[in-house]
Amino acid sequence: MGFDLGAELAAVRGQGYDLHGRYMNPQLPRTLHTIGFDKVYERGEGAYLYDAEGNAYADFLAGFGVFAAGRSHPVIKKALRDALDMDFAAWTQFDCPPESGLLARRLLAKAPGLDRVFFCNSGTEAVESALKFARHATGRGRIVYAVHAFHGLTAGSLSVNGAEEFRTGFGPLLPGAQVPLGDLAALEAELRKGDVAAMIVEPVQGHGVLMTPPGFLAEAAALLRKHGALLICDEVQSGFGRTGKFFSYAHDDVRPDIVTVAKALSGGYVPVGAMLATDKVFGSVYSSMDRVMVHSATFKGGPLAMAAGLATLAVIEEEGLTENAERAGTALSSSLAGLAARYDVIADVRGRGLMIGIEFGRPSGMRARAGWAMLQKARVGLFAQMVVVALFQRHRILTQVSGDHMEVIKLIPPLMIGDTEVKLFTDAMADVLEDASKGSGLMWDFGRTLIKQAVRS
Repeated sequence: MGFDLGAELAAVRGQGYDLHGRYMNPQLPRTLHTIGFDKVYERGEGAYLYDAEGNAYADFLAGFGVFAAGRSHPVIKKALRDALDMDFAAWTQFDCPPESGLLARRLLAKAPGLDRVFFCNSGTEAVESALKFARHATGRGRIVYAVHAFHGLTAGSLSVNGAEEFRTGFGPLLPGAQVPLGDLAALEAELRKGDVAAMIVEPVQGHGVLMTPPGFLAEAAALLRKHGALLICDEVQSGFGRTGKFFSYAHDDVRPDIVTVAKALSGGYVPVGAMLATDKVFGSVYSSMDRVMVHSATFKGGPLAMAAGLATLAVIEEEGLTENAERAGTALSSSLAGLAARYDVIADVRGRGLMIGIEFGRPSGMRARAGWAMLQKARVGLFAQMVVVALFQRHRILTQVSGDHMEVIKLIPPLMIGDTEVKLFTDAMADVLEDASKGSGLMWDFGRTLIKQAVRS
């Protein structure tokens, strides 16, 4: 009698890929089968995933940056159990629960110059909120965004997405202007037109792991304010200590007007996003009692999400994860720089803290050059994908290519990794690059597999 989750899941054990293929996006299981990522994970803990056979997989993807504190953190789990046991009168919609106010206060303590918080359910919702508030506060319609920017995939956030592969077929979108990351002259040219509400920017871009030049954010903020526009910093992936500072914009001497967050705030359990803004921006939208619900969401500020957020902030602070991200990130970047000196196929190692990009370029060896040319002809980005697949299949390390048509791997592991994981990744990368630099079977086998799949498509 009643619902038994364990029994329900036991009845479909091992059928996850078939169920997704039949009832959800069919291209996901197809892609994972093709590249050999079709594992069935039983559990996660810390910086590792475990399959049914007990094999450990080092997680250098962290759910796209969700698991800053690591998977299955006991403090966050306890906070959620406590919240369930408290039987909150959730979402009455006509009350002011203390848990959301408390989390708002804790967030704002990390963001001097910002005064108020709107809670939502995801990063893209936080960005949607930021765009709406910026347009209302300025009375203008256009948003400036950067080439390669990624701010989400709903209609508004897609309008400020700098990757054409995501935008194609979904227009018309909101008016805006795309400028090169860090290009002050291009920004000023758009501002002179007098209709720009804001510039939205990731201080460290997820796509390509590209950073704003030193001093750019402060100079951009000055330009924006001169022309009556706002600065929105998107910290959805780079925030909460990942770059060695709590917010990545803090590497510059700047105070944005609006900041968006999500991902790591969830603790890996309950989706949550937030938009932080100045009182002036908030006051322009919520200007009277008549406008109390002019921007809202049914599930904003849910007690489980707030409990997860409060516990996550406590863990980040008490365990020194921001400082560890700086420490471990420096060690990992240094080790990778050593590999770049040995293998010329590594063109660049860049990033901040534990948000690191490894870019590949044409190797010097004759056989390796031939393999590189084969993969480039098929599709730019396949060399990086080959490395990702080899790291996974040979060494059980989960990573990702940093963007479509990019020869860049992005590393965004949990912020609690240490010397063991740094050495594990460095040794694994050395093994893969040693093979790839010789132009051996690794490159050719991978190329033939994907080209055959493309032909079948």
